[in-house]
Amino acid sequence: MSIPSIEEVRARFIAEPGKLFSLADRDPGDRDLFPDKKHAKKILKEDAGAIDEHQDLLYATREKALLIVLQGMDTSGKSGVIRNVFADTSPLGMTVKAFKAPTRIELGHDYLWRVHEATPRKGFVGIFDRSHYEDVLVVKVRNFAPANEVEQRYDQINQFEKHLSENGTKILKFMLHVGYEEQGERLRERITEPHKRWKFNPGDLEDRKIWPDFMSAYETMVQRCSTEWAPWYVIPSDSRTRRNAAIARIVRGAMEDLGLEWPDPGHKLEDFDFG
Repeated sequence: MSIPSIEEVRARFIAEPGKLFSLADRDPGDRDLFPDKKHAKKILKEDAGAIDEHQDLLYATREKALLIVLQGMDTSGKSGVIRNVFADTSPLGMTVKAFKAPTRIELGHDYLWRVHEATPRKGFVGIFDRSHYEDVLVVKVRNFAPANEVEQRYDQINQFEKHLSENGTKILKFMLHVGYEEQGERLRERITEPHKRWKFNPGDLEDRKIWPDFMSAYETMVQRCSTEWAPWYVIPSDSRTRRNAAIARIVRGAMEDLGLEWPDPGHKLEDFDFG
């Protein structure tokens, strides 16, 4: 069975910048590129190893940074992506930031202040579990800010990401697209399986009641903020394994595209006495 190329995976899941985007056209159960689950696991394992090697190179050169943004409804698998795609990656050169409701101090600043502070420095892979996009998702749906302020944020976010991109940070953004029925099953798992019960939050059911509002907000987010420098990839997430395999292919490709080479400090064997 053939391995889908990195370009094939990118092309299938990207939301083309500047083109009309419809979330309804994206199947959360899409398995076409990874029809066989065992094969998808094998591809994931190989790509996870390659990601580890490229992260070592990123850390050694300290020339670039990689920021990975994970957005999705509850149970879409943000933590599962982190655990599996980066299973082989040394934590030495990684940072993970899970964004919760802003604190009083954070609310005293502009909404991007806490985000910019958390972006990875050169040499590091930084992962956002939720992100600045909460400010055009839950803030919009729950009316936590006036509509005119939310409207301004799309362009502000685009410019913020452009600034990061122009200053050495490669940005990968993944919307984990889980279906309504699949989310319901996963929420039931959380309350019936003892090792998952700690994750259950009754508030998730409140969000579920206004699912169409959230889907509309996600669609607008992708349409307005998929740019040439930071495009959105909409990843089918009803299958955990296939979700992880698709993301790993794209992450590996982005790291290869950085074109980094091992630094040479100029040391020679004959210049040193090793006894």
